[in-house]
Amino acid sequence: MSFLPEPPYTHGTPGRTAVLLVNLGTPGAPTAGALRKYLREFLSDPRVVEIPRLLWWPILYGLVLTLRPRKSAAKYAMIWTPRGSPLKVHSEQQALLLRGYLGERGFDVDVRLAMRYGEPSIASVLTELRAAQTERILVLPLYPQYSGSTTASAFDAVSAVLARTRNVPELRTVRHFHDHPGYVEALKNSVLAYWSRHGRAPDEGGKLVMSFHGVPKRVLELGDPYHCECQKTGRLLAEALGLAKDEYLVTFQSRFGRAEWLQPYTAPTLQALARQGTARVDVICPGFVADCLETLEEIAQEGKQTFLSAGGKQFHYIACLNDRPDFIRALTDLAAQHLQGWPVARADRARREAQAEKSRAQARLLGACR
Repeated sequence: MSFLPEPPYTHGTPGRTAVLLVNLGTPGAPTAGALRKYLREFLSDPRVVEIPRLLWWPILYGLVLTLRPRKSAAKYAMIWTPRGSPLKVHSEQQALLLRGYLGERGFDVDVRLAMRYGEPSIASVLTELRAAQTERILVLPLYPQYSGSTTASAFDAVSAVLARTRNVPELRTVRHFHDHPGYVEALKNSVLAYWSRHGRAPDEGGKLVMSFHGVPKRVLELGDPYHCECQKTGRLLAEALGLAKDEYLVTFQSRFGRAEWLQPYTAPTLQALARQGTARVDVICPGFVADCLETLEEIAQEGKQTFLSAGGKQFHYIACLNDRPDFIRALTDLAAQHLQGWPVARADRARREAQAEKSRAQARLLGACR
């Protein structure tokens, strides 16, 4: 095996510490060509599609990559912003703000964003961190609930790069934060803030629907804890909101293929609620910390149409946590917890404040460009 070239090493220079945020990824543009490239990488991951390659390759290259890119591109075009993909814009803001919040607490660390699929790739960001003499890396996937198809896949990609690296940095990973008090509190606050402006769904004969991304039921049977962690997040959020069991539902969206996935499915549930006389539903997607195609198009648009077409009266989508200060504080708590014990250089107060203000300004600029 040939190893990746190492950057020049400067003796006597203290090694840096970095937090690597990882999100799923996004195509580079809302075009069929960009979607084909993105879907090929995404659906070629054996963590995502657990079908023998000899069976899956003809389906992927013969059907999926022939038919799906154009349809997906049209959906992406409906949510695309002047700055690009909402997922990327929000994730970039989260990284900038996290660096500022950590700086305010005295942590002089780099915070970088990488995408599991698409750009910036995990490999490219790790290369940049090596060039910056980074000796310690905390990998923090932006998936609250652990799944082999998401969190473990991110760890796989990091490990694949390190397997080809001669001077391997010290590594820590965050497995999940589905029950982290700060994360649950941020979800609660986002719902309460929405209800303060639009009324409380249960008070108007409605329900709160918590829609999580689905995975095949088979992975639950094989030992993946994702379903249990989604259920726990839903229960903790309901308890924080003071909801009775008949005032909320946990559902699963984004089913792909013919196999059975985790149930109940979101779209049929919305349809059934409307037909049963539920006048209003408020939908939140706790498993997504940044708005993306699955929230803005699949839920806020398609879900709304499904509910209203079946006789529902009011459909409300509650945005993801995105750059909410309470969520960034939760991420800061999580990162600080896992950075403990590392020789993280402490910045002086003036430098910390300057870095924090710079991060906030950059995040505001990104927000203005959406």
